[in-house]
Formats: sequence, structure tokens, C-alpha cells
Amino acid sequence: MKRFSPKILLASALLLASGGAFADHNLWMGVKAGTLGFGVEGAWRPIPWFDVRVGANQFSYDETGSQAGVNYDADLSLDTIYGTANFRFPLSPMRFTVGLHSNGNELQLVSQEAETIEIGGIVYPGDQVGTLNSVTSFSDSSPYAGIGFDFDLFDKVGLNLDLGVLWQGDPDVTLDASGPLAGDPIFQDALEQERQELVAEVEDYKAWPVVSLGFTYQFL
Repeated sequence: MKRFSPKILLASALLLASGGAFADHNLWMGVKAGTLGFGVEGAWRPIPWFDVRVGANQFSYDETGSQAGVNYDADLSLDTIYGTANFRFPLSPMRFTVGLHSNGNELQLVSQEAETIEIGGIVYPGDQVGTLNSVTSFSDSSPYAGIGFDFDLFDKVGLNLDLGVLWQGDPDVTLDASGPLAGDPIFQDALEQERQELVAEVEDYKAWPVVSLGFTYQFL
């Protein structure tokens, strides 16, 4: 199931409300979509070769599948707020972008019912394990670097393409069980081994590829 949060609408309203502060400058507003979700963005371009951008992205995607040998219902929640500095190359639509994201991206896993569950190489009865719950989160502040291309039409309408990497850092993975075995020391050792397997599977998420396409309009 895919969801689009009202938080994006609130961020859009705040960006529009801030427009009066830059009434004498070049202010662009837009919407975008990409690997960080759907978003809104405002850009202030005081000089032709440099601009500052702020925005927010959000999306949520539900999926089912196997992680570390256990079947889970997964919810990937993308939630970032960011600011970037953008340096445009002379006589070119190409730019270099650096920035910082307030990162709320999170992966939640809830195990599906099963008669038996293999945890840490040991097979346990499903009713003794109960439900496995895992949360993967990342650094609250994540640096971003990339390149972009801005195409303006009549200095009013724009098309933006971004390609880059959001460095989320090493994943922080939790894993717990709700069944009667939860307090057993041997089971806890097996559960820790299972958690380490989950860490290995989500390790690639620490460098999140960013590809987005945006449409902008110059309000001022």
C-alpha cells in the first residue's frame, strides 16, 4: 500500500508563506518525485550561478518478503527534510549540489504467522516465538552530494533532474519477539544472531541512491 502524507502539504504551505521574505529576489517553487518519495521544494536564486533550496520528501511503501530467512510484512517509510547549496556551471544547465537531510527514513518488519521459525540457525515453534518485530533506522542528519540539471523556459517554468547519493550511515537495527521464549538466554543469543543477519541485509541502505524529477515555477 502506498501513502502520501499531508505533511507534504503543510511543508508546501510553509514554503509559500516564506515567499514574502524574498520578494526582491528570484524565488522558485515546485513539486518533485523520485527515490526519496514525493516532495515540495523552494529555491532562492540570488545570483545566476548559485541558489539555495529547501524542501521535504515523504512516501510509504508496504511489501511482503523474506529477510534473513524469515517471512515479514515490511513497511518502508521515507521521510526527509533538507537544505542544499547549488553551484551552476557557466553556460550550462548542469550544477553541483551539496546539502544536509533531516533523515526519518525507517524500515519496519513484522513477521508473518508460521508453524515453525528458524532463528539463528535453530528451528523454533512459531507459537513459542510469537511475533518478531524489527525497526531499521539511520543517522538523524545525513549529508547529500550529487549533480543536477535545471532547464528554464521563459524564466518562469522549470524542469529539474537530480542524481546523487544520500549517505545515511550504518543502519541501527532492533529485533525482538513477543512469545514465551523472549526471556530465554539461549533464544536471546539466537535472536541476536538473527539481528546481525538483518544488519548485513540492510547494509546497502546506508548509501541511498537519489534520482528525482521536479517541476518548478517562478513566483517572484
